[in-house]
Amino acid sequence: MRVREWDDIMEDVVDKNVDPEGWRAVAGDRDGGVGEDLYLGHPSGGVFHLKTYAKNPFDVRGVGARVARNLDDEIGSYLPEESETGRFAVQSPPDDEDEAKEQVTHLEEVIKAHQDAPTTPGDLFDDVMEAIDSPAFGPMEYDQYDRPDELEDLSTTFEEAEDLLETEFEELVDDDGVGRAFQ
Repeated sequence: MRVREWDDIMEDVVDKNVDPEGWRAVAGDRDGGVGEDLYLGHPSGGVFHLKTYAKNPFDVRGVGARVARNLDDEIGSYLPEESETGRFAVQSPPDDEDEAKEQVTHLEEVIKAHQDAPTTPGDLFDDVMEAIDSPAFGPMEYDQYDRPDELEDLSTTFEEAEDLLETEFEELVDDDGVGRAFQ
């Protein structure tokens, strides 16, 4: 396992050549201290663990690692199959102006189709993500004030990775001086 910057891990997720709808996630407060924990998983894309915090509103910092090569039944049981309350998506910008115009046209068609037909919020979300060519999206269990039980279970399952990432993350937080007051 190799610990890297969180945005390098997200590039790996974006670059995976897997079904974009197959991703699932669970996230919440980090166990003690500033920041959040996030696990992203895909049956053939693997499982990734990220620890991040917002140094300020414009600068997210963190570390992450790939903790499993694939998502088996045991690990998959901790990630939501469907969620009425939470969804997530990863977006990468269009390559050029022509691709951006194509995506906008397709997005307009999707919105018009959903406007005229009975649909669910989940269906609209899925169709919009496909229209803008999102490389990863799906259900997410998220608690911004606490830790979902599934997040705790994953931390226990990947205990060695958790310890290593926690050490690297604490160094990053200390180096950034997050705990210091203004002088």
